[in-house]
Formats: sequence, C-alpha cells, structure tokens
Amino acid sequence: MVLKYEDITPENPEPGITRRILARGGSMMGVEASFKKGAVGSLHRHPHEQVSYIVSGSFQYEADGVKYTLKAGDSYYVEPDVLHGATALEDSVILDIFTPQREDFLGSSKEAEEEV
Repeated sequence: MVLKYEDITPENPEPGITRRILARGGSMMGVEASFKKGAVGSLHRHPHEQVSYIVSGSFQYEADGVKYTLKAGDSYYVEPDVLHGATALEDSVILDIFTPQREDFLGSSKEAEEEV
C-alpha cells in the first residue's frame, strides 16, 4: 500500500487532536496524531498491541496509573487492555502502530475506500 499524505482525510477524535490513518495492511496499521498544547487523549484501553513514537513535542503519558514525561525521540509499548492516555505539554505529534488494525478508527475512511 502506498498512501500520499495529501490524500489522507484528517479526523478530530477529541478537541485539539487531529488523527490521520496512515498505511495499513495485514494486521498492522499506522496512525499519526497531532496534538495542540493541552489536548488530552483520554484514558482508554483496547485489545490491540500498540507501539508509539513521539515525533515532535512532549507529552505526559500515563499507563496503569504511572505517569511519564516523554519527548521527541521517546517511544513506548502498550500491552492489550492496559489503561493509558496522554496530554500534550506543547504542540506535538505522535506516531502509533497497532496490531491488529483499529477497525474502530476506520469507520468513514473504510467506507470511502470501498466506494472507490
């Protein structure tokens, strides 16, 4: 799959957050999330494995009740069903890789692909 950035339709899952579904296939999916300073990725859990890389900026990240301050270049792994979330300490971008794919993220994006 080749996907041009300018062809990706951004979504706004929470105030101050812009999400773009990147290349995906098989059981993997890439997602870029851009956060405005102070934006909150609410605490949540999901059955997917997740690896995240802080592209720019910094976050207060919480997993299983433990808080970490992460900055550009840092990364983390989330086991399935672990409660986690993040708050942007400045304008920031994070790259998330999920397996299996987050079907709950696809919604309108998946329908648009099927219409092509």
